[in-house]
Amino acid sequence: MYRTALFLSLAVATAAQATPQLPRHAELDLRTARQLADASLAHCTAALTVLDRGGNLLLGLRADGVGPHNSLASQRKAYTALSTKTPTRLFAERARNNPEAANLNSLPELLLLGGGIPLFADAELVGALGIAGAGGAAQDEACAVQAAEQLGLKITP
Repeated sequence: MYRTALFLSLAVATAAQATPQLPRHAELDLRTARQLADASLAHCTAALTVLDRGGNLLLGLRADGVGPHNSLASQRKAYTALSTKTPTRLFAERARNNPEAANLNSLPELLLLGGGIPLFADAELVGALGIAGAGGAAQDEACAVQAAEQLGLKITP
């Protein structure tokens, strides 16, 4: 009996030591995505996409009267902002000024056009917001930035 208890104690201690200490991350949830959508649509009439930190779609909406192509554009803007951790207007500007980045436009997932912003909670990337159809790249970005700021999210770490 003593040996069995000792063996079980050693097994439990070994298992506890073998468990890695995984990092915990802030998560963008559906409730927050809905709040972002409401804040965005309060500032502009557009299509919008909210992605979580893994690039998964949390929410996609298109306001009445906004062309259907803007839904895909908003998703690609959000994906571009998430994957580069950079607002898409800034990323597009940098790409235009760098000849080695000229082929980025050939990647079908990316859209080098203003309106996509990464979303940071403190210094941690939690997702992205893409806006399209608000009247141009500058308007799309302004709408997205206003919505993020309204919720206390940042676009830079």
